[in-house]
Amino acid sequence: MAAPRSIADLAFWPVVAGGLASLWLGRPALAASGALLLGILLHRLGRGRRFRRRVRTLVERHRDVLRLRRRQETYLDAYDNLILDGWERERAYYIARTLVPRLEEEGYGDLVAKRPAEILAIVEDVSLPDAEPEEEVLPDDGIAYERFCAALLERAGWDARPTRASGDQGADVIAEQDGVRLVVQCKRYAKPVGNAAVQEVVAARSYWNADWAAVVSNAGFTPAARKLAGATDVLLLHHDELATLRVR
Repeated sequence: MAAPRSIADLAFWPVVAGGLASLWLGRPALAASGALLLGILLHRLGRGRRFRRRVRTLVERHRDVLRLRRRQETYLDAYDNLILDGWERERAYYIARTLVPRLEEEGYGDLVAKRPAEILAIVEDVSLPDAEPEEEVLPDDGIAYERFCAALLERAGWDARPTRASGDQGADVIAEQDGVRLVVQCKRYAKPVGNAAVQEVVAARSYWNADWAAVVSNAGFTPAARKLAGATDVLLLHHDELATLRVR
């Protein structure tokens, strides 16, 4: 795609044409070329504002997903440090694979290269929730978290029940809706969940003869867990997604 022309390039021919026309037509032609040149300058100077507006419009289309992914990929470690590594990777992926190609298609490639900080700031602003979630309602221990997840599934119309503490064969919650059975591993962690949880829920799906299998966590998931989940058709969910999870 050709780079947008500079103001000098855009103004060259109007200036030349206006100068030549003024030799025959006098001041009216000169005034008309001046007005045209002013219009070109104003349009060009407003391009940055249109760029920012367009970036925000495109990002707003993915607001709900971005907010969810931010929550999934952000967690507090054992020292109460807010860990954003996963979210920063997700944000970079979204900008590079979704946002930038669209902006380049629309002729903003030069501004994409010049204004990465503005793009980043807009994505960051849109991804922030309107209000911080009330973390105190989230259970602190694993057993209570399993009951919490089962209750969220009940809201979505599932008949859900936590399994016994022993003998669950990798399933913390069993849920059914419209003849579909779901097995869930619930992980209340202070760090991303690894692929061991995915392996366990795959075994649970077979043992319980389930149609779906999911690992649910308050934190994110490691790249290894995501890769294995994709290969084994396992859902990786933040608990916020359970209240709207329904049979497709």
